[in-house]
Amino acid sequence: MEILVTRPLPDAVLDKLGAAHDVTLRESTEPLDRDEMLAALTGFDAVLPTLGDAFSREVFEAAGDIRCKLLANFGVGYNHIDVAAAKAHGVAVSNTPGAVTDATADIAMTLILMTARRAGEGERIVRAGQWEGWGPMQMLGQHVTGKTLGVIGMGRIGQAIAKRCHHGFGMDVIFYNRSPKKVGFPARQRERLEDVAALADFLVVAVPGGAETHHLIGRDVFSSMPDHAIFVNISRGDVVDEAALIAALQAGDIGGAGLDVYENEPEVPEALRAMENVTLLPHLGTATLEVRTAMGMLAVDNILSFFAEGKPVNPV
Repeated sequence: MEILVTRPLPDAVLDKLGAAHDVTLRESTEPLDRDEMLAALTGFDAVLPTLGDAFSREVFEAAGDIRCKLLANFGVGYNHIDVAAAKAHGVAVSNTPGAVTDATADIAMTLILMTARRAGEGERIVRAGQWEGWGPMQMLGQHVTGKTLGVIGMGRIGQAIAKRCHHGFGMDVIFYNRSPKKVGFPARQRERLEDVAALADFLVVAVPGGAETHHLIGRDVFSSMPDHAIFVNISRGDVVDEAALIAALQAGDIGGAGLDVYENEPEVPEALRAMENVTLLPHLGTATLEVRTAMGMLAVDNILSFFAEGKPVNPV
């Protein structure tokens, strides 16, 4: 089979896939454009795409005679793929859950700590040569240990974050999940997003992207948060109404934000970049060689299973 890999991946991943199928590697790190997506669907038996490769309904409809039978997405999130349209055109979709859990939870902890303790702001002062020495009232931030964590979305990643906060920092955990969820550590479920937001010192959103969660977090959630509370997003950028977040920060309705994802990546609004109480990371959630290799291996396993057994390991 002929397989298109849309971005450079670790050598071990390409070697494993290449041992079983003919692989075409696209060297660019930019997302596929429309013409490239049409060529991918008509010229290959399977495609290994990733974030930004926007396989929309319009693309599937415009492709005509589609040869591709599988989009083996590199990543757990697949909101860049119209899954219903793919299936309607005979294209299966898979993803890579599990491999990303710990790395993404670690980034959430990084954002919590950096924002609460003003670490980004402090590093900028040191790098600029503006630090005048230690003092008792220098750059006072927020204490993290013993505070209350609110989690929106108690799936694998949400639970991994909550465990770190509870066991590592002695935090109370409250959460919102669209269905009842039992977890193996102390945590209280609430029926409304706003109820969790109102009680949280740190509010982390960890839901999948897609139409069902588009702008899930907006003005009502931010207005419910205490004015000292810090908001953290490690899910997908369009889960958050970015304009509402900016308005809440500018009005002092919340104490700060830690963001790894953005509504229109890689564009980050100047209003966010100008705020010292906002930590901004360039989508580092799974950015370790071990994790990216594991993600790639799982994507390859989906391809191998699909052509050998008729279904991927992790169908969407």
